[in-house]
Amino acid sequence: MDLPYRPDPPAELPPPVSALPAPYNPDDGKDDGAGKMSFLEHLDELRKRLTVSAIALAVGVLISFLFLDRIFDFIMLPLAKAMPKGSSLVATEPTEAFMLYMKIALLAGVVIAAPAITWQLWLFVAPGLYSKEKRFAIPFVFLASVCFVAGAAFSHYFVFPWAWQFLSNFKPDYMLFMPKIEAVFSLYSMMLLAMGVIFEMPAVVFVLARLGLATPGFLWRNLKYAILIIFILAAVITPSGDMMTQTLMAAPMIGLYFISIVIAWLFGKKRDKPADADA
Repeated sequence: MDLPYRPDPPAELPPPVSALPAPYNPDDGKDDGAGKMSFLEHLDELRKRLTVSAIALAVGVLISFLFLDRIFDFIMLPLAKAMPKGSSLVATEPTEAFMLYMKIALLAGVVIAAPAITWQLWLFVAPGLYSKEKRFAIPFVFLASVCFVAGAAFSHYFVFPWAWQFLSNFKPDYMLFMPKIEAVFSLYSMMLLAMGVIFEMPAVVFVLARLGLATPGFLWRNLKYAILIIFILAAVITPSGDMMTQTLMAAPMIGLYFISIVIAWLFGKKRDKPADADA
């Protein structure tokens, strides 16, 4: 007797594509659009940040114009008083004093606008960072601004006066020291900006340490190489070629390097302990 035909049960269908685990994506965890900007979008973002920075600088210059006479005396009077007896600052061109006022206003504007410019720099870099890394924006901007102003103050009150005393008295007795005000201010402004940038080292190390890219052990092991690089860098960025000024530039950089090691130790990314260590 023939049994009735029964079709075989259908084979189990594979799960839908939506149920399969998503492949690993290294960009997971970033905000939407992070790392996906085109070249033209990057250029447009750079244009926006430069525009805002220029506006902040213009506002800083306008503010400095309100106190320009005080700022001028604050910078130039100590230099004139520190000169050897019988020497004085001179202006050899009709527009030299006027241009000096404009340059001082620009320099003061840079110092005033430093926080806003630093914030725009962070906003330009932020699209390529993870969400958890963007939490360091406010600490970085605050620390970078404080460090820049501290570097400018250190140059004004310590580094430049020592260098000025050494350079102005480094001459024979029969030679009269009569420097041009433009050359003196150029030396002053270059040293002030250079020292402001140098003092950004702790802020940069803070961010790198929080990201896990710099550790106190790594900084300590490479101390001798860092000192060598610091003296080479001081020789490059020092406006004058004398060893006194170069040493005055290198000494705070070495001190800042040790401070950066402490910052990396205090705020560095903590590594997870292996599971065997708790057993």
